Amino acid sequence: MQMETIPSLKGVVSDEEWQLRVDLAAAYRLIAHYGWDDTIFTHLSVRIPGPESHFLINPFGMFFEEITASSLVKINLNGEKVDDCEAMVNPAGFTIHSAIHFAREDAHCVMHTHTTAGVAVSAHAEGLLPISQQSLFPLSSIAYHDYEGIAVREDEKERLVSDLGSANYLILRNHGLLTCAPTIADTFLAMFVLQRACEIQVAALAGNQPLTPVPQKIVDKIVSEGDIVTGSQGGLLAWPGLLRKLDRVDSTYCY
Repeated sequence: MQMETIPSLKGVVSDEEWQLRVDLAAAYRLIAHYGWDDTIFTHLSVRIPGPESHFLINPFGMFFEEITASSLVKINLNGEKVDDCEAMVNPAGFTIHSAIHFAREDAHCVMHTHTTAGVAVSAHAEGLLPISQQSLFPLSSIAYHDYEGIAVREDEKERLVSDLGSANYLILRNHGLLTCAPTIADTFLAMFVLQRACEIQVAALAGNQPLTPVPQKIVDKIVSEGDIVTGSQGGLLAWPGLLRKLDRVDSTYCY
């Protein structure tokens, strides 16, 4: 499916859905820009407001750097297309996302990656370590889910959701990273921070020197201090700048 053959959906879908499409397409492009993609695998999804429980996800087979607002596919909780379009979808790839979207009303957006640093930390027995400022934000709301094989089985959903609980950061053991939040901007920023924390941890451990952990009393208060700095609007503040960065590289995501 070539980008130039995809008809624009601007003016066809609601203004609210179009904005979600633009922002989610931007998130896909940013994932590619930072080198966090895994060819056509992994997914970012967002819930479309309304009673239908419809979601937007990438068309199976397109690289993240090719995703546009109009190429995103609208699906239901079963990962099935609800609109007539030529794009393929990967229902198995939506297994993790559908479980979280169904169980967590606040998880409007879910992002999942297979980055080298993320998978490396997911294999560390102690998981994410409190050794950097970046690690402290995920550590305030982190959960772990043990590897059960490729996530295609329905019965794994219940265990995944139970492990996630109310956390916004999830490390899938031997697999990768996941973040969820009410907005695309907040979900992406959470992934940025978690990914950076993993990169720092891998680099620190490679130094083969004793590490200095952050005391637990500081870990416990870091989130409230961060909210003071950003006014609890971290994603909202960072997202416009990320879009400007993306626009300087390639603005075709918004078509």
